[in-house]
Amino acid sequence: MSESGSPQRRIGVYICHCGGNISDYVDVDRVRAAISADPDVVVGKTTLFACSDGTQHEMIDDIHGEDLDGLVVASCSPKLHTTTFRGVSTRADLNPYAYTQVNIREQDSWAHTDDHEGATQKAIALVQAGIAKTRLSLPLEPLRVETVPATMVVGAGITGLRTAIGLADIGIAVTVLERESEVGGWVGRLGPMFPHNASGRAQIDELMAEIAKRPTITVLTNAELVGKTGSFGNYTAKVRLRTETTEELRQLQVGTFVIATGADVYSPEAGELGYGIDGVLTIKEFGDLVDAAKGSGSLTWQGRKVRSVAYVYCVGNRQPGGNEYCSKFCCAATVHASIKVSDLDPSIRQFHLHRDVRAYGRYELMYTESRERGSVYMRYPDDAPPSVEQMPDKRLAVTVTDALTSQDEITLPVDLVVLVTGMVPRDNEDLTTLLKLPTGDDGFYNEIHPKLRPVETVVDGVLIAGACQGPKPATEAVSGGLAAVTQSAGILKKGFAELDPLVATVTESLCTGCGDCLTTCPYDSIASYVCDTGQKATIDPASCKGCGGCVPVCPEDAIDLLGYTSAQMLAAIDGLSVKEPVA
Repeated sequence: MSESGSPQRRIGVYICHCGGNISDYVDVDRVRAAISADPDVVVGKTTLFACSDGTQHEMIDDIHGEDLDGLVVASCSPKLHTTTFRGVSTRADLNPYAYTQVNIREQDSWAHTDDHEGATQKAIALVQAGIAKTRLSLPLEPLRVETVPATMVVGAGITGLRTAIGLADIGIAVTVLERESEVGGWVGRLGPMFPHNASGRAQIDELMAEIAKRPTITVLTNAELVGKTGSFGNYTAKVRLRTETTEELRQLQVGTFVIATGADVYSPEAGELGYGIDGVLTIKEFGDLVDAAKGSGSLTWQGRKVRSVAYVYCVGNRQPGGNEYCSKFCCAATVHASIKVSDLDPSIRQFHLHRDVRAYGRYELMYTESRERGSVYMRYPDDAPPSVEQMPDKRLAVTVTDALTSQDEITLPVDLVVLVTGMVPRDNEDLTTLLKLPTGDDGFYNEIHPKLRPVETVVDGVLIAGACQGPKPATEAVSGGLAAVTQSAGILKKGFAELDPLVATVTESLCTGCGDCLTTCPYDSIASYVCDTGQKATIDPASCKGCGGCVPVCPEDAIDLLGYTSAQMLAAIDGLSVKEPVA
């Protein structure tokens, strides 16, 4: 027995240098020496990179050779390497839920770069808390749920349609919902698009032709998702279909959802950079004007020939206190528009007033072509945006400070002013509430991790793709949809899925059926039932997210969270208070 009275454990502890990210501020050797005094710690080591292949193999050898039954890795955020070290445990025949990740990088070394002694003491305390938690860990097994080989794609823009084709090609049935009367989204309304000058409408028509060849894809327009029941891998989706005279509710069984609802375009307020004045257009309105003039040899506005255009970049984006993000596509779209104008009438003078042009990758070549064709690019200061006024002759005067030359104000007389507007989140409040999708400060949907899990959300089986998770050009949006295809395939093709068993449980003998917990779960995982001893609460493990919100509500302490039980967390708190042994 250990000093705590629990059965003796054999725990391995590995403290990572993280290439200096930790060891430059934390004395990792002192941490190792401090925790090695714990009688349950059989192996205590420091390592340059705990996540490296070499160290992983060393851990596996130690688990086998020392008969370890617990693993503690003190390194970076659990978001980065929980899967890595659970995999190590599994390969070494150690229960993966007997592993604990202790974050001594983000929560310690990076937070206390000016206090090495304090950072070291905190690291010792955090690792001791992790050991105390691991000491009381139980061998848990993943929850196995049967899955339905079908996916619902919400949104029939270019991302949603391409996602549907990818899913059908790997043998998954697909239902595509579009709340508008026709498919295509924003791309379906566009003419030639960069970088290949392919018409947006033509691209959508091509995708629909491919969908027509695949009988496992069903596209429903004037359709909205209005209900969802069931659990991960086996959901019942309620869909509302509308016509001019009728409304129908339909239920469909699906295993996953892919949300590809896209984004909206920023709409300038009246008076913003002259918006509302005759001749001041958004980039979308200007694009429609140019596409309509294709082949005519000239560009006209209100019957007058256009001889000059000024583009004002970053309207509604990169604004302090507003939409502070960059929309990524706007610069390239505007550069492309200027090339189309040059093709139409090379004599038109074009002025690009920007805060920086972001034409990354191959769009740089398009930017160079635009300048070679005569477009003039002028950078204005961040705190001095251009002003737009109408002159007596109905032309427009744009006053701007050219930060790249003399810093003097210049007034440009032009026929049209084009406000280059970016993306903003689409109003999907009902869908967001129904699926409990997380949103960021910018209003777009949040993935779990932008690099490691870029299309997954915290709601199992609900994936996001395309511009609904942030501004991006069409090529990047479609790439996100294909990532969602791969993720859905990983979930659905096996016929079953394994979920983390770190869920809340109810001890029936302690539950009094008071009902206090029933309204606390944001995922509707808690219900009640009647048995011989009265009314009791029950928790559906397949839909429980392990958030623990129900645990403190129970007045009888009848609810506990596996992997983070009250006993484990109290032991971890006690572990924080253990002092470093005196040498």
